[in-house]
Amino acid sequence: MKSGFTRFTAFAATVCSLVAFGPAHAAKLTIGGKNFTEQLILSNMTAQYLRSKGYNVDLKNGLGSVVLRQGIESKQLDIVWEYTGTSLIVYNKVNEKLDRQQTYARVKELDAKRGLVWLNPANLNNTYAFAMQRKRADTEGISTVSDLVKQLESKKGMTLASDMEFVGRSDGLRPMQKLYDFRLGRANIKQMDPGLVYTSLRDGLVDVGLVYTTDGRNKGFDLKVLEDDKHFFPTYAATPVVRKPVLEANPQLAEQLNALSAKIDDTTMRDLNAKVDVDREPVAKVAGDFLKAQGLVK
Repeated sequence: MKSGFTRFTAFAATVCSLVAFGPAHAAKLTIGGKNFTEQLILSNMTAQYLRSKGYNVDLKNGLGSVVLRQGIESKQLDIVWEYTGTSLIVYNKVNEKLDRQQTYARVKELDAKRGLVWLNPANLNNTYAFAMQRKRADTEGISTVSDLVKQLESKKGMTLASDMEFVGRSDGLRPMQKLYDFRLGRANIKQMDPGLVYTSLRDGLVDVGLVYTTDGRNKGFDLKVLEDDKHFFPTYAATPVVRKPVLEANPQLAEQLNALSAKIDDTTMRDLNAKVDVDREPVAKVAGDFLKAQGLVK
């Protein structure tokens, strides 16, 4: 029969192990993600990672940007991966031209007033870009957006494929047309699901497409990403954003999410995206394989 001291020692050791390796009870966390491959991977990766730490995780992805933002502001979501440029321009209506560090500092300050904490950004800038079939772009001497504009002036029938959001966003097509001084009629703009933009480009159904710089299909489909030579597109650094009360209730969470963020950069994300969109691997498998390879889960 164990002595009282022995039983107390065993109990204390159990408590210490829980504190060291995870929450003493399974804290409920709701993770949100947007409706494109990179966000599906990031949100799935975060869910698997935090479950391995002992959290009770509910994953809600496939959301539009506005719905995601409303979700975390209304406390329906606890953790999201957001992009600094999106928060700066779309949510906070700031149109100043800021560099990467200035953008992060500004959104961190502005969103703190809403009880949202921006943790450490990944070294990942998933900004917008225009792309074309590489062979055609090289044949026509198009390397920059300014080169493309010259072609648009001489070839009035050129078509642009874009996702549903870009045409109407405050950091979208209209102000870009103003900066680069070009016009596209409604008939020249094809709005579609982001994934279809890439296949439409690959298959020659459109001339130019709006792409994301970290998308694996740029390489997989041999697309040429055009240089934004007038620097229209802001920095979109992917960053874990968490509601402040959630961090206060889970003291280890910030450190855990920062450890995950530190493992992700442009090249890594482009490769992960390609595994899903080009190699057709399941999102959950790609996310899990990455976590294991990085030693973040056993």
